[in-house]
Amino acid sequence: MSQLPGAYNVEEERIAILAAFKGLLRSVKDRSREDTKLIRKAFDMALEAHKDDRRKSGELYIFHPISVARICAEEMGLDSIAITCALLHDTVEDTYISLDDIEDAFGIKVRRIIDGLTKIPDVFDENASVQAENFRKMILTISDDFRVVLIKLADRLHNMRTLSSMKPDKQLKIASETRFLYAPLAHRFGFYTVKTELEDLSMKYCEPEIFNEIETKLKSTQDVRARFIRRFMSPIKDELQKQSYHFDIKARTKSISSIWRKMQTKEIPFEEVFDVFAIRIIVDTTQEQEKSDCWRIYSIVTDFYQPSPERLRDWISTPRANGYESLHTTVMSPQGKWVEVQIRSKRMDEIAEKGLAAHYKYKESKNDESKFDRWIAEVRDLLDNPDANALDFINEFKLNLFNDEIYVFTPKGELRVLPTRSTILDFAYDIHTDIGDKCIGAKVNNRLMPLSYQLQNGDQLEIITSSKQKPNEEWLKFVVSARARQKIKSSLNEERKLIAQDGKEILERKLKQFNVLMNSENITFLEKFYGLGSATDLYYRIAKGKIDVNKIREIEDKHGFLQSSKKDTVVVKKGRKGLDAAHRAVDAKKDVIYIGEDFKGIDYQMSNCCNPIPGDKVFGFITINQGIKIHRADCPNAVHLMSKYAYRCVKAIWKSEVLVERLAAIRIIGIDQIGLVNRLTEIISKENKVNMKSIHFETNDGTFEGKIHVMVYDTEHLDQLTRKFQEIEGVQRVTRWDSEDEALI
Repeated sequence: MSQLPGAYNVEEERIAILAAFKGLLRSVKDRSREDTKLIRKAFDMALEAHKDDRRKSGELYIFHPISVARICAEEMGLDSIAITCALLHDTVEDTYISLDDIEDAFGIKVRRIIDGLTKIPDVFDENASVQAENFRKMILTISDDFRVVLIKLADRLHNMRTLSSMKPDKQLKIASETRFLYAPLAHRFGFYTVKTELEDLSMKYCEPEIFNEIETKLKSTQDVRARFIRRFMSPIKDELQKQSYHFDIKARTKSISSIWRKMQTKEIPFEEVFDVFAIRIIVDTTQEQEKSDCWRIYSIVTDFYQPSPERLRDWISTPRANGYESLHTTVMSPQGKWVEVQIRSKRMDEIAEKGLAAHYKYKESKNDESKFDRWIAEVRDLLDNPDANALDFINEFKLNLFNDEIYVFTPKGELRVLPTRSTILDFAYDIHTDIGDKCIGAKVNNRLMPLSYQLQNGDQLEIITSSKQKPNEEWLKFVVSARARQKIKSSLNEERKLIAQDGKEILERKLKQFNVLMNSENITFLEKFYGLGSATDLYYRIAKGKIDVNKIREIEDKHGFLQSSKKDTVVVKKGRKGLDAAHRAVDAKKDVIYIGEDFKGIDYQMSNCCNPIPGDKVFGFITINQGIKIHRADCPNAVHLMSKYAYRCVKAIWKSEVLVERLAAIRIIGIDQIGLVNRLTEIISKENKVNMKSIHFETNDGTFEGKIHVMVYDTEHLDQLTRKFQEIEGVQRVTRWDSEDEALI
């Protein structure tokens, strides 16, 4: 946001603002006179507070909160309080308005929501991520008022829709963070349309070439799909009308990001993705009749088309954790194509489209506890651990965001929903923390099974406990639920702190013996010398005998780093600049690394996980002790780094005019033929004069997969080589190959 003087037509802008506000009011369904007054009051305050502010595009800033409020009303179906807060969401952070002003005008409830939407101060801390801290603060409000998260999702959605006005490096960081955190969050809250749009917009900026290619192919096949859908639905439509159903039929094209995911996981080209679209049948019926009506419609569909038994998904009998209900089946069309058909009631469709807001609208008619409410309770459990740092919190929280679910039963037949790949230990912690801590195994379907046994749909469990059992670090290797991981870590931390206290006393005595101060500077240096993340880790290792305190004198003699209790001088260790020094020297927002030239005397090198070469879009990432690593913008780790550690990402540009050979990895898949490897090596070495570093081929039932490391000058050189490979008979696909195994931070 900026304050720009300029030649703007004030009257035209005033008319546009009023038109946008009237559009917002029209989108608020069933509003009372009090609702209108409240929204108008919030609009007037926001308009006055933002009157001189403009966005990067030059547009008046007030259009942003109006747009966010309209998303809340129109696309999420939220109430007047949420719309009021959406209009005011940036006032405290960006203008003279204070939280006290908000409370005086609108009350304590609105104040709390606005406080949850206000970012924490952007203060640098090498051990924290500002994005992670802001996300954690927002999630903390779920227990008080879930509308904070929904307004934040609306805010993020509008920012993504208008991201084109930002600089490319900023686009990449915001898109990465959106893909990593906000799209999964929208999924968990049941906003599938929001989640899909966030994923597609993220992909548009993170992987523009792939996005544009799939988008072009979808457009070119649009007319063919439309004709196919009309023919496919015709007999079903006639039969539904004959049986007097009130229904609506929609055809939904699969999102671009979803198609790309399918292409990657199945390792197939676009043309082989069979479920590019899905048919949705929405029946208007009573809540009492909806389940039986959906199954009757399923029977009608399968009378015309043969279903695939493996592709039946019954989320009517057992809804997903976010409240999603629908009956999915995949049937074979007369043209030999598989088609996904989704059958649901009007109520189910509203919950699928409007997520949490619709869930609470229909909540009163439910007798049993909502699975969504149970998930909110799990989030509260995660928030019970105040010691967890923001990044750990996000890692644990994200575990439960995008996981598929399995359904298991207690001995008394109570249904429990757990993430896929959950073990007996996950189930035990889902019942109660004490049961988890003391669990030694379980009877699964009356058979004795170990803690690490992976549960299957329909399993019935009876947990076995022992008073002598206690959590250990091995448990973290096979639990998958965020709740279980948090409870185990919490228990281990308590024990670790007790042991660490002994280590601290041992170190204190030894430093006193060496006439060395027990102060924060010396402890910090020891942490970094031993490559540890905290003082607790240092003390714990000392107590366990992993660090020999008698050798501290040798460290001091060799490196001259410790503050002596006899004199107040300190000698700083010399050598390569680590995270502290690099951060002091680098302004991540303004600095640019010109690859091939010196960068402030700080080491930088190409990352092994993606092997960037000239022509690739790249960025620099400040590591803890390996200088700066240059990554490709489409590196497998880029989303992770930019979403969590954007403050350590630096803009980078290829500058050097000197041709330098760099390592690139190519993956080739195709039909195995005699002489194929010989032809590949001939193209590499003889025809293109390219230096080959390694080659590895595996064959299986007539197909092959090859991985080749070559030295090339730039992306153009690499593309020239891959085009030659694609011309070889039997080769089906040639792609760039990346490794995600490199230590990143």
